[in-house]
Amino acid sequence: MKRFVSNLNGSSMLEIAALSTLVPLLILLRHSFASDQIIETNLKKNGDAVVRCKTLGDYTATLVLDFLLIVLPILLFLTVLADWVYQWVILMTLFLLFVVASKRSIPFSPSANGGPLSLRTNISSYRVSMMIVTCLCILAVDFRIFPRRYAKTETYGTGLMDIGVGSFVLANSLVSRQARNILSLKLHTAVQSTSPLLILGFARLLSTLGVNYQVHVGEYGVHWNFFFTLAAISILTSIINVPPRYCGILGLLILVGYQGCLMQGLNLYLLSNERGTDLISQNKEGLFSIFGYWGIYLIGVQLGNFLFFQNQASRMRSNKWARIGVGILSLLFWLSTMLIDRHVERVSRRMCNLAYTTMVLAVNLQVLGILMLSDFIPGSKTSVLEQACNRNLLATFLLANVLTGLVNLSMNTLYASPITALSILIAYAFILSVFIGLLDLCGIRLKFW
Repeated sequence: MKRFVSNLNGSSMLEIAALSTLVPLLILLRHSFASDQIIETNLKKNGDAVVRCKTLGDYTATLVLDFLLIVLPILLFLTVLADWVYQWVILMTLFLLFVVASKRSIPFSPSANGGPLSLRTNISSYRVSMMIVTCLCILAVDFRIFPRRYAKTETYGTGLMDIGVGSFVLANSLVSRQARNILSLKLHTAVQSTSPLLILGFARLLSTLGVNYQVHVGEYGVHWNFFFTLAAISILTSIINVPPRYCGILGLLILVGYQGCLMQGLNLYLLSNERGTDLISQNKEGLFSIFGYWGIYLIGVQLGNFLFFQNQASRMRSNKWARIGVGILSLLFWLSTMLIDRHVERVSRRMCNLAYTTMVLAVNLQVLGILMLSDFIPGSKTSVLEQACNRNLLATFLLANVLTGLVNLSMNTLYASPITALSILIAYAFILSVFIGLLDLCGIRLKFW
């Protein structure tokens, strides 16, 4: 078991970029096919065409189709089709271009099909895509069918799962209260609002200790976990309250300063397997990586405010400007990642160093930029599954963790055959999709603060 989760070096940046292209391409294809369904279309005030189903049967059929066209292909690309990722990128791109060309040859009525999807819808699609990949990976990684190069790296490297936590932080920052220029909460209010995250953090800690669940200490430390990191970022942002137009500068200063400390020997301390008896030493990875994740969050606040929430005279012009800006920034962050990785310090999720933060920004902006190309697809509509998942992102993540724990407690995943593993993963993904869809159909939105 230790050999299965240790000494992993990840894959190449090119493969990460290819996977970050496949996922949004699948979603764009689903958007293009949605207009061909015989179901009710509701035009919202912002002009987005959203698929609405008249009956439970229609809704279920549409949800299953979303699963087959979005979730299932992503799962296959992460497992049995992982060795052909570059070929699939080329085929999917050509297929999407063919679909777009075919649709453009047919006249569309604006009143029937709606205008371009709004920036808000594009961001929602991006957040949902990130969540789908995360939920699939957290269980798939426990099976041998999942390529080891996609799993989290031990020290340095670029594994697909390394991007997960940073992506979650960035996705929240782009649409945060700070990005929307809403005054930050006071400290005591911030602590109160993050109390659910603290409760979840302690619940995860107690549950993993209680059932002796396998936890890789080198990820966050002995007691720390992902929920504590999110809570810490929220509290820090409330304590140091700056306008969104200056958040990026503060974030960059924090990242550069933190990287300087790493270069002065902090990296050796964080990567060392030796731990003292104090809480700081036992949780050094989780505590010190907060600076990196906080830097990502602050940069995301300024990007979200600048690209998506500043007033524009025209929504069409706003879409075009944001699309260009996201594309340019993604390229710049990719170039920065390659330069820093080669000349400063290699990418390390464990320390959340400067190269890691620029790669997180590059990957996420790449996904968002591709999704923003939906403007070029006539009659594009967001899917039912995206809408349902977007309304219950945290519930989706929590349910995925619960199901993952149940699977691991009920069987030894390492000894599962490829067919058994794939069957379990498909059933897991289907149950997750249906449950979240039913929550949305019933009008239930699980928001804890």
